[in-house]
Amino acid sequence: MGSRKCGGCLSCLLIPLALWSITVNILLYFPNGQTSYATSNKLTNYVWYFEGICFSGVMMLVVAAVLLVLESDNNYKCCQSENCSKKYMTLLSIIFSALGIAFSGYCLVISALGLVQGPYCHTLDGWEYAFEGTAGRFLTDSSMWNQCLEPAHIVEWNIILFSILISLSGLQVIICLMRVVILLSKILCGSYSVIIQPGII
Repeated sequence: MGSRKCGGCLSCLLIPLALWSITVNILLYFPNGQTSYATSNKLTNYVWYFEGICFSGVMMLVVAAVLLVLESDNNYKCCQSENCSKKYMTLLSIIFSALGIAFSGYCLVISALGLVQGPYCHTLDGWEYAFEGTAGRFLTDSSMWNQCLEPAHIVEWNIILFSILISLSGLQVIICLMRVVILLSKILCGSYSVIIQPGII
């Protein structure tokens, strides 16, 4: 019972993290609140991977909803034996937790790549990735940021929002990993048997 409550709390935490991921990803499309850069496709290419909106957002909401249903006491038994039902509920929970790791891990990797690449901005040489060849050194050297003339403060905008996405998706990965560990411990430590005994059917 305690592990079920713990699993339920962890699943609930995925919901606000997913909603925040959607919000932060949407903000990346509108530097300084302006829509003109999105309509003219003058944004970093990693924004169009929809890592926060789709994978760490909508897909994680689906994962969280399914996990909450699987953990509820009102779910239907999948077979005559209670042990059999618990077995399949646990296996499904592990599968969806693993999907959660994949979805949030995708967002984590893409956001990290977007952070290291830097923004697509207007420089003295025109629109380009001003920091693409710096291997992320611009992140710790603010004196380089003035290379981007437009949009205003685009470097800070990208660093802050991509960093938030990395943090949110990283938390989702940790939560889903914790769920997998909890579920596997149920099986391996014998909270209930995953082998159906002939005498209980």
